[in-house]
Amino acid sequence: MRAGLGALIGLGLTGLFVLSPAVDLDLGLYLVAPFGASSVLLFAVPNSPLAQPWSAIVGNTVAAVVGVAVCLVVADPALRIALAVGLAVTATILCRAIHPPAGAVAMTAAMSPDAIAHLGFWFALAPIAAGTVLLVLLATVYARLTGRHYPFRQFDDPSAHGTGDRNPTERLGLSEEELTGILERYRQSFNLGVEDLARLIGAAELQAAAHSTGPLAAREIMSRNLVTIGPRTPLGEIADLFRQHRFTSLPVVDADQSFLGVIFQMHLIDQARADALRLDRGFGAAFRRLLDRDRTSPMTAADIMSVAGPRATGNTPIGALLPMMADGDTDAVPVLEYGKIVGIVTRTDLVAALARSAARAGSA
Repeated sequence: MRAGLGALIGLGLTGLFVLSPAVDLDLGLYLVAPFGASSVLLFAVPNSPLAQPWSAIVGNTVAAVVGVAVCLVVADPALRIALAVGLAVTATILCRAIHPPAGAVAMTAAMSPDAIAHLGFWFALAPIAAGTVLLVLLATVYARLTGRHYPFRQFDDPSAHGTGDRNPTERLGLSEEELTGILERYRQSFNLGVEDLARLIGAAELQAAAHSTGPLAAREIMSRNLVTIGPRTPLGEIADLFRQHRFTSLPVVDADQSFLGVIFQMHLIDQARADALRLDRGFGAAFRRLLDRDRTSPMTAADIMSVAGPRATGNTPIGALLPMMADGDTDAVPVLEYGKIVGIVTRTDLVAALARSAARAGSA
């Protein structure tokens, strides 16, 4: 649904505001069939190396130049089409810009001698380059809005924490060159990127580590004696609970213990930082204002709690809990039964369980 809606929005906006659905031989601003194929890659598999901006924009444009050149010098239709596609494949490989719809771009040029006679090499700029650039920009915005990564993250990009370290799940002890060598050895370099391979290996290692813990489930390691808060609890009271218990998270429940969300310490800090920027005040002053219980309308738990984080049941194995907390974004996972919270697995609980398992394995 995410991919289909993205393609609908991308092509819809392109066709409504920039490129006409009807052939325009004056400016060349019209839709061509290969844009549909490009949309499949850009919106359905945005992590694919074949869908990256360089591959899409350069690949389609180079293929258009090749297609136009062949169309202008070769008269026989069958030979013109085959030669255009074959040369486009070679040219895009040499440019390290393989994008499967580029073959269709070259074929479209070869099959449209009348349009090419009017537009010439302008066809490569409009509609091809212009349309591809627009689709790439729309795909970038759509990916950010729907929680996907596009363009593809490079291996030397900073971690999610803004430091030079790799994300914890991607610290494999393998260099970029070694991972690239694996992809090339199995001829997967066009289908999978180094970053994706690192994530897959990291996920496999986490799963293998979970096997060594035995059949442990969330109910066996979770904290049961919970300190919970209601949705109307003021932030000042929440801060006091964090200080008193030294927790990093507090579940939010209603009167019958039905789970509503969770608040992490960082939520308080993030809200204070946002207030500081909005009010043009220092962070300390904004934080004190945020926790002020005497204000007419104090902020409450419902204003800052997270409702979309990972959740577990009592039967959830450690193997499923590990990746939830391995990347550092989640400090605790609530354990629910029929919508009510019965426990919470913190990172401390998980580390303790793994340490006990390692100790048992060592003694054996």
